[in-house]
Amino acid sequence: MSRLRLGVNIDHVATIRNARGGVHPDPVRAAKMAAAAGADGITAHLREDRRHISDADIARLSAEIDLPLNLEMAATDEMLGIALRHRPHAACIVPERREERTTEGGLDAAGQHNVLAPLVSELRGVSIRVSLFIEPDRRQIDAAKRLGAPVVELHTGRYCHLDGAAQVAELARLADAAAYAAHLGIEVHAGHGLSFDNVAAVAAIPEVVELNIGHFLVGEAIFVGLDSSIREMRRLMDAARTA
Repeated sequence: MSRLRLGVNIDHVATIRNARGGVHPDPVRAAKMAAAAGADGITAHLREDRRHISDADIARLSAEIDLPLNLEMAATDEMLGIALRHRPHAACIVPERREERTTEGGLDAAGQHNVLAPLVSELRGVSIRVSLFIEPDRRQIDAAKRLGAPVVELHTGRYCHLDGAAQVAELARLADAAAYAAHLGIEVHAGHGLSFDNVAAVAAIPEVVELNIGHFLVGEAIFVGLDSSIREMRRLMDAARTA
């Protein structure tokens, strides 16, 4: 199988910074450390309420890092304008509710076609790689295909929070969705809730070409450092891919 790419989400470095204000810790410094530790890309979610990543962070990430930047964004005119201004390598359209702690579930691509279609078209028109963060569901994958999205990111949160037979069933659902999307010519990514303990099974799905992981890596960095946290995730992904 091909080498699995790792996108490191640095949102929660900014969360820690914002808890006290000021400039430390610096998410751009974290992005540079991630690059040195083996990340293939940097992911950052600019939320409507700016609870972690700020507009200034996006400007600096665009200017100062060499890795591809994946901007996670809601399907709003404001975020479309920001994406068009900064021209990140990629834009992942995600659902967003102000009251949620983190992204809860996938985007309803099937039910929001008329909202999403112009965004996908405008982003692709300036050569931004568009992905849709969706549940591992064939109906949503079909919708992504109709929208012309070249990439889907499968939501792994449900898999990560289950155990036993239920987790096995959800893993099978992820594998089926990945195979179906790849059959339609859509590039498959996955992410949300992945950790050292559960990443291997998802990394072993052959159609998945990229994982985006953030909260766990930043949390583990408190104990072992960001470099070690990312390198261990990279090792586990590579081992699962070659097993």
